[in-house]
Amino acid sequence: MLDQQTNIPSSLPIMEHFFTIQGEGYHSGRAAYFIRTAGCDVGCVWCDVKESWTSTSDQFMSIEAILEEVLAAHAEFVVITGGEPTMHSLLELVNRLHAHELEVAIETAGVHALDAPIDWYCFSPKKFKKPIEEAYEKANELKIVINHLSDFEWAEEHAKNVNPNCHLFLQPEWDKHEKILPLIIDYVKGNQKWKISLQTHKYMNIP
Repeated sequence: MLDQQTNIPSSLPIMEHFFTIQGEGYHSGRAAYFIRTAGCDVGCVWCDVKESWTSTSDQFMSIEAILEEVLAAHAEFVVITGGEPTMHSLLELVNRLHAHELEVAIETAGVHALDAPIDWYCFSPKKFKKPIEEAYEKANELKIVINHLSDFEWAEEHAKNVNPNCHLFLQPEWDKHEKILPLIIDYVKGNQKWKISLQTHKYMNIP
């Protein structure tokens, strides 16, 4: 929803928000306040939050209210995820978070341009929709979900295009992790530019 005077979104569709521990990727193990936007135009068949794909009018939450929840949790690190968060203008939200000296990360499939000055860009491309060039340039972290043997080759194609300072992670798709993880372990031993990302929050049984 837009502020009629500034034309800047004053609210965002939010599926859920909560203070937890980042379970994946570079910042795994770090306390983080998650803001999960509603709405996704990527549609991964193995997505474990399919309820985030659509948004309804009653899900809109003012940016002021979101900020109040983050500050009440005394969080120092905020992760904006989805759904696909780059479907929305995040500029006002990120600017407000930065005004309180909070560090802000995004987790995205990189399919839309980002309009906000994010501190950490986790790029997790999916086969279901092609990323845009900006995602490869901005990526601090490339996180590839491995669901099939063919995904290793697919991961390498993306790794060729990210910036040289980008951290590379392979993560087993959760429903197949017992089968896929041994394959990733062997692959990382032979391709040591990669690291393994596990969904440790699921092992800890937290959101």
